[in-house]
Amino acid sequence: MSAPPLCNITCPQCEANVNVPALQNKQRAVCPRCGYTLSIYHRNDMPASLALSLSAMIFLVLSLPFNFLSFRANGQQNSIDLPGGLNVLVEQDYVTLAIITGMATLVLPGLVLTGLIILLSCRLLSSPSPWMNTLLRWVEWLMPWSMAEIFLLGTLVSLIKITSLADIAIGLSFYAFVLFSICMSAALFYFDDTRLKLWLHNGELPQVTPLTPHVASLSIQRTWALLFTALILYIPANALPIMSTELFGSSEPNTIMGGVISLWQSGSYPVAMVIFVASIVIPVAKLVVLARLTYAVQFKELTNPGRQIRYYRFIEFIGRWSMIDVFVVAILVALIQLGSTLAIHPGPAALAFCALVFITMLAAMTFDSRLIWQQRKDSDL
Repeated sequence: MSAPPLCNITCPQCEANVNVPALQNKQRAVCPRCGYTLSIYHRNDMPASLALSLSAMIFLVLSLPFNFLSFRANGQQNSIDLPGGLNVLVEQDYVTLAIITGMATLVLPGLVLTGLIILLSCRLLSSPSPWMNTLLRWVEWLMPWSMAEIFLLGTLVSLIKITSLADIAIGLSFYAFVLFSICMSAALFYFDDTRLKLWLHNGELPQVTPLTPHVASLSIQRTWALLFTALILYIPANALPIMSTELFGSSEPNTIMGGVISLWQSGSYPVAMVIFVASIVIPVAKLVVLARLTYAVQFKELTNPGRQIRYYRFIEFIGRWSMIDVFVVAILVALIQLGSTLAIHPGPAALAFCALVFITMLAAMTFDSRLIWQQRKDSDL
């Protein structure tokens, strides 16, 4: 069984016009110029995505009321559920960290799932309506900021970090959150926004905003402004402590690099490498690659568009994973509060690093990838 033909599609990343035929099961349509995946067809993908979205929503709800993690040290014990962990951050006057963690791991994933459930249900049971276009745009915009799977990895890193300090117990909510993350990732895998847009627009995709000189200039200016802002934030994010450990009244601050060194010295080599790559290598790589691409498109020095678009897609995909360190801090602060015996507090670098990640994500989003192909397009005319 094949999907309905998609006809002509304008590639959003290079403006190539592609005539896409009907796709067979597990086939995908790829732009011949830039390699961007235009559509992927899976048999019964809409019902599958809807079922997985509903399952993810159920597991998300189940991850809230039960115990998430328990921490026992020196005869003292502390347990948290997910809402309770956020409440601990608020009580410790770390409101901003609580808001960021709650929005990225619970609220935004819940909104994305709600949007998917509504859209897919309407696709299967009703006819298109104008408000569905607005809802789809919101779902697509919120997807990169939904970071449940990153929070889960941050939780695992936190467990490895504190295993040597105390006994850790995993609660029912943790397992529910794991299943929620898996189901949500699978739902997004089966979700094909291209065919949904075709249904919403009666078989014709909406026109892509043309890449005019004005649009190109705005993209370059915004990207440069965000990159310079990120560069300024990079200094305090790495120079200042990201968290401090209070043990029997003595406080020991840790920078990001200091934490990596401590993990390496303690023998946690894989975790040290994950934190080093996510928190040190990726932010630098994003700044360097985006600055190089922006400079190249501004002064028309693009030599290998195929390779440069792959660099861009990689940093656009990987950039959000730098939030691991922020989530590690949030989990440790919420869990380890045993008075003067043992307590962990976030440092000033936590919010600076969080802002750095968000600004670099916005820089990647504001960069118009069509600029990479503009020079090639002009030379073909």
